[in-house]
Amino acid sequence: MRSRFDTDRQLTVRMLTVVFLLGLLYVAFVAALVVLLKSTVLIIVIVAALLAAQYWYSDRIVLFAMHAHEVTPEQSPQLHGAVDRLCALADMPKPRIAVSDSDLPNAFATGRDADHAVLCVTSGLLRRLEPAELDGVLAHELSHVAHRDVAVITIASFLGVIAGLVVRFALYSGIGRRRDQNTALIFAAVMVISTTVYALSFLLIRALSRYRELAADRSAAQLTGRPSALASALVKVDGEMAGIPTKDLRTAQSFNAFFFTPAFTKERSLGNLFSTHPSLQQRLDALAKISATMGESG
Repeated sequence: MRSRFDTDRQLTVRMLTVVFLLGLLYVAFVAALVVLLKSTVLIIVIVAALLAAQYWYSDRIVLFAMHAHEVTPEQSPQLHGAVDRLCALADMPKPRIAVSDSDLPNAFATGRDADHAVLCVTSGLLRRLEPAELDGVLAHELSHVAHRDVAVITIASFLGVIAGLVVRFALYSGIGRRRDQNTALIFAAVMVISTTVYALSFLLIRALSRYRELAADRSAAQLTGRPSALASALVKVDGEMAGIPTKDLRTAQSFNAFFFTPAFTKERSLGNLFSTHPSLQQRLDALAKISATMGESG
């Protein structure tokens, strides 16, 4: 499926590189578990089933977790109208539209491909943004769909999830407390391998996620012709996060990689290396350069 969103070769190269590296990690991880746990068939079946479920049902999983529901044009005519207009400009299929009844001002796209994509916005976002600002956010999310990076992030995050589950299982199953020396050695090896795989996949995914956000900002600004409106939306949403209860932010934090802006911005204090998104200033600076190039007057 081709669209009028410009092909982003740098984004494509980065996605392929990350997927390739994660693929190598995935093969090494499964091979190590097979050798250590000696349950080849069981491991392969479990891993394959989890990967298939995450890939095929990612849209349902995320919508359920965010308490979102699909809306018809009759239920949300302005939102559907905006998406219809942007999809026509981008010459791409229209995704399903959903709304999350949350005061958290945000948006995300999910789904394994353009034909199964869902674009979701929160009711908090709809209440706060002007039409031009909303167009910028919607175009940003449509760019994710057009460049297929939603599916890439979904698949890429799978390995980290599995590694994390293995660590939790090992910690809570009591395996490490057994007195048998061989069992203790296997437990230690599984923990080291799983923790290493989780850490590497964590860093690779976040590096890709930060770049894909800048790429989506750029594509949205070019499609709408209004970089300043997208910048205004970023500033408004980022500022509104301060008024959202911390418990609500923490609840949504696990979906940060999918969101328009991170739900829990305190993660930036850990450094850009661990962030799913570029800093607000980085995004505003990039949009300012695009605005100057386009000669936007305001």
